[in-house]
Amino acid sequence: MTSLFDPITFGKIALDNRLVMAPMTRNRAKPCGGATELMAEYYAQRASAGLIITEGTQPSQVGQGFLNSPGLHAPEQVETWRAVTDAVHARGGRIVVQLMHSGRIGHPSLYESAHQSVAPSAVAAAGQCFTPAGPVAYPVPLELSAAEITATVRDFADAARNAVEAGFDGVQVHAGNGFLLHQFLAVNTNRRTDAYGGSLANRIRLTVEVTEAVAAAIGNERTSVRVSPGNPYNDITEGDTEALYAALVPELPELAFLEVCEIVARPVTRSIRDLWRGNLVVNPHATPDSFPASVDTAQEVLDAGLADAVSLGALFLANPDLPARIQAGAPFTRPDESTYYGGDQRGYTDYPVLGQ
Repeated sequence: MTSLFDPITFGKIALDNRLVMAPMTRNRAKPCGGATELMAEYYAQRASAGLIITEGTQPSQVGQGFLNSPGLHAPEQVETWRAVTDAVHARGGRIVVQLMHSGRIGHPSLYESAHQSVAPSAVAAAGQCFTPAGPVAYPVPLELSAAEITATVRDFADAARNAVEAGFDGVQVHAGNGFLLHQFLAVNTNRRTDAYGGSLANRIRLTVEVTEAVAAAIGNERTSVRVSPGNPYNDITEGDTEALYAALVPELPELAFLEVCEIVARPVTRSIRDLWRGNLVVNPHATPDSFPASVDTAQEVLDAGLADAVSLGALFLANPDLPARIQAGAPFTRPDESTYYGGDQRGYTDYPVLGQ
């Protein structure tokens, strides 16, 4: 039986265990998009994970969708991230950065550039964005032109090169959770009639092109992708989930690993497992009552052969020494949800470890 503590290698990334820290937005970066000393401490505290996947990091200024989210598109951002990767590596950890273009999710009042959000089509997201002035409706985004799509692919590749320069062990392309690449995949957000819209082959095109560009820039063995089949988050309706991922997964290039953020879609997870011949990481949520993912559900997907490793979010957020706690059979600290987004060290770097 495979254990959560068996080592595994993803491409060129050697993991000491199969517990992956899932990407989690925390909104504690500098206004300029740089990483902070507090962020370095936060990630270093969790270096005993087999692998850390960082919070979503914008590959371009227009890709920013949240207040105080980090970027990897400017030299000063690269330099600040180096302190984070050095701190994690000093404690024996491995860390990859998630590149996330927010697309239509955001608002001009959130960032100094005051840019208008972009998307596959000029369709506003339902719901509200929390801005310094309070909740406001998401604005209608600008539809990306063909030339802008080409530039977006280039932005991802350039950011991946910046990531390697900053010392990251690899890059994850975020193609889920209702952000730009997921918006191209979904029927309710992608109403294009050109080569990037309409058919399944066209809707998956941008995700495949971005992934191929990143892999060409830094190597397939350092590249990964995250998908979230059937996830309605950020007002997404994929329309044909099973067919969509049956089309997408075989078209992806060879990767260090593919991650599935499972949102009560276990049949699709099984389908992806059958289609994908490489390493698969699953953030397991088979049923509505399985949020957040637990250690028990993590072991279950390993036992079922559905995953080669498992990503956990809230448990790592509140338990920086999670692997040690699991091995010791120690109780888990519960996360303080009021401190998830923004703020200082409270609910960020002040969670206790065993013995404290």
